Amino acid sequence: MREKKVLSLLDSMIRFPSLSGQEDEICSYMQSYVDQAGIQSERIENSLFFWLGDGPNKLLLASHLDVVPPSSSHPYPPFDATRINGKIYGRGASDAKASGAAMTSALLELASENWKPEEGQLIVALTECEETDYENNGLQKLLQTKLPRPQSALVGEPTNLLPVVAQKGLLVLRLDAKGHSAHAARHALGENAILKAADDIRRLLKLKFDRCHPILGDTSMNVTTIQGGVARNVIPDHCTIYLDIRSTPAYTHDEIVATIRAAVESEVTVHSDRIIPVCTATDEPIVEACLTAAPGTQPEGSPTASDWIYLQGIPAVKIGPGSSELSHTANEHVDQSEVVQAVDFYKTAVKKYFSLSR
Repeated sequence: MREKKVLSLLDSMIRFPSLSGQEDEICSYMQSYVDQAGIQSERIENSLFFWLGDGPNKLLLASHLDVVPPSSSHPYPPFDATRINGKIYGRGASDAKASGAAMTSALLELASENWKPEEGQLIVALTECEETDYENNGLQKLLQTKLPRPQSALVGEPTNLLPVVAQKGLLVLRLDAKGHSAHAARHALGENAILKAADDIRRLLKLKFDRCHPILGDTSMNVTTIQGGVARNVIPDHCTIYLDIRSTPAYTHDEIVATIRAAVESEVTVHSDRIIPVCTATDEPIVEACLTAAPGTQPEGSPTASDWIYLQGIPAVKIGPGSSELSHTANEHVDQSEVVQAVDFYKTAVKKYFSLSR
């Protein structure tokens, strides 16, 4: 019965085409769902949170309601929640509605068992606009308004129920190489900005970031776009390249920017640096609780960003059902058994956390 309930909830959630900025209907559905179970809830725009208990030690379970747009090559209709061979297919099945369904079900089951945290509060938040822009992020808005600051948190994202205790950051830099235009037949009269940018790319390929994070590994850097030239017979006077840098706590973003500026001749501009790397010490109660609830696992690292960045300074673990490698793909799906397992995981982790942090 309980297995059917969480899977039915996930089916219903997938059937809402809740693209970022279009979460109104699914948020209303989820609020009605928990209200009918007698659980207190509060909604801010298209984000929702609900809770058990009223003590000062607050544990947050957070996931998001929005999804990225479907592609044209889904094997099944992306918002039909198709069940095949023990899997549920659909946009958002793994990223991250399975986590939201399991977190919601875990809190409702605990409530039905008349369990409440002693001197604590368990909060589940289901939020909007995780997949898109910083300004409209639902979790950030909740934390800035009505959601109490938690002492610890679980972030619901697909990790195959492996506890992720460290997450890479993202630093995007723009490099502008300047030259002088001239007719291509008289190239000696000009200065080719594309060639200058190419020289900088060679310098970047030789650049090493020696400090290695014990869980996340090395800082990685890739040239992802290059744009230069106005016509095939004109020496280009400008060339722009963008760098995608996946950072770790081994270096601050300021350190990385300074290192790159010292290595290249191009003008370096920070395009985006808000997604900083985050890490939780493995001796935190929330980590011990997760390892207890998922025996045989070890703390892991993740290269992908999440709403964890809005919980800086709060011990957190990113963990949920589904595979991150399927996120945003046409083949997105989640194992039904893993969704059911996730409910038990969250319940056990919650109980263990509150027993450790009294």
